[in-house]
Amino acid sequence: MPEPESERHSSGAVDFDVIVVGAGFAGMYMLHRLRGLGFSARVLEAGSGVGGTWYWNRYPGARCDIESMQYSYQFSDELQQEWEWTERYAAQPEILKYANHVADRFDLRRDIEFDSRVRSAVYDDRAGRWTLGTDSGKRYSASYCVMATGCLSSPNKPRLPGMERFKGPTYHTGEWPHESVDFTGKRVAVIGTGSSAIQSIPIIAEQAEHLVVFQRTPNYAIPAHNAPLDPEYQRDFKAHYAEFRARAKQMPTGVAFDYRDVSALEATPEERQEEYEKRWARGGLAFLGGFRDLLFVKAANDTAAEFVRAKIREKVNDPEVAELLCPTNVIGCKRLCVDIGYYETYNRPNVTLIDVSREPVEEITANGVRAGGEEHEVDAIVFATGFDAMTGALLKIDIRGRGGLPLAEKWDGGPRTYLGLCSAGFPNLFMITGPGSPSVLTNMIPSIEQHVDWIADCLAYMREHEFAEIEPTIEAENAWVQHVNDVADLSLRSTCSSWYIGANVPGKPRVFMPYIGGFPAYVKKCEEVAAEGYAGFNVAAGRAAAE
Repeated sequence: MPEPESERHSSGAVDFDVIVVGAGFAGMYMLHRLRGLGFSARVLEAGSGVGGTWYWNRYPGARCDIESMQYSYQFSDELQQEWEWTERYAAQPEILKYANHVADRFDLRRDIEFDSRVRSAVYDDRAGRWTLGTDSGKRYSASYCVMATGCLSSPNKPRLPGMERFKGPTYHTGEWPHESVDFTGKRVAVIGTGSSAIQSIPIIAEQAEHLVVFQRTPNYAIPAHNAPLDPEYQRDFKAHYAEFRARAKQMPTGVAFDYRDVSALEATPEERQEEYEKRWARGGLAFLGGFRDLLFVKAANDTAAEFVRAKIREKVNDPEVAELLCPTNVIGCKRLCVDIGYYETYNRPNVTLIDVSREPVEEITANGVRAGGEEHEVDAIVFATGFDAMTGALLKIDIRGRGGLPLAEKWDGGPRTYLGLCSAGFPNLFMITGPGSPSVLTNMIPSIEQHVDWIADCLAYMREHEFAEIEPTIEAENAWVQHVNDVADLSLRSTCSSWYIGANVPGKPRVFMPYIGGFPAYVKKCEEVAAEGYAGFNVAAGRAAAE
């Protein structure tokens, strides 16, 4: 789309009030809000379409682990009433279709620059503006920059010796081809057993002649019991959407489900078993809502963990394989997975599980994968190795703040933000669901909407009061980082090597990145900050305006 000459900056950059990076659910809603407030805005998107995570993650079995009726926008009642979900847990194609419907319904594409990967974002102290450069060489200038780059959008690609020698095709679940991939009659290796592997392995196993799964750490998975959505259930849900949404906002995860304020250790073994059986039968992430102390007291957590291990042993016929699939860490310490036939897949004669916990994958050979001194010959390899979560997408961009300070340098010891929204030294730069916010521990779309609304209100406040610069104070940022760490230490979630702390990426600082204090407490804090005239921020006329 050609830009009007009047928008061209003297440096050759194109001027806007706000540049948004990313056209997933965060970037689309941010654009919608900015338009409503009368700001000129442009969204820069690396992909060829909207959808973010759901645009890139097209691997077999890709599906949301939040129920469809809650994994959706709520800013427009007309939108949530008109859209019809088909399954309890929506699959990637349906979620992408929903994202495209939103883009069309609100005519968003005319302000989105697709196939435009942002490589740099540099703040000019004197001008008080951000300049962003893309891989095509185009430059954009804006007063404000909003990073809507997503928490799980930077694939964690393994660095294994010999990868370039492999003769067959290789795939990463986070960058799956747009064209169909058929494994029929092929020998396939899957490296990794996280969420994307748990979703894709059952489908790949049905196609492949033989599937070899290389597992370093087993994961807990609760059955999805996915099914077509009953039309009457969907009508009833829509009739009471406002009540469901209000209840969800009071839940730590931002999801409306049955949370019981009862201690697992105070319940009898029979009561615990009954509760776990009930939640297992219903399926999904609400399993951990059965007792209030499951994520805080190890003895309580052990009761839930052992229940799931017993279920794995029931499902898997070979006792040795079953034990390999039984996690020994805290349940919920890593993101709990929701599965469709995952454990049962290991009963298939064409599936082999290789434990690489003691002897990691040594190398990729021309014909396969070598582990434990043995070469496993395969025709294709799938790397289900997850993401460089929460900070990866941000740090892939050369972001430079006041005085040319690189964000990568400031975050060398781990991310530092105020509220997960901004970082000291980087004026007028906002992050949607950044590190230090509830983000990945919650239902992402409501968390996105809360952040977008806060940012939109902040920009309106800045304009109304003729302010040009907003930046967290280092004192407020330090206090927030300390609070995030203190709260994390209270929970069992911070006790294992998960992507929450960056443990899946070699060399990444080990810091618990999301805010675990719960969605309601976080929202209250954000509202208080805004109500107090953006307490903890330096808000000023800006250097350029003051001269």
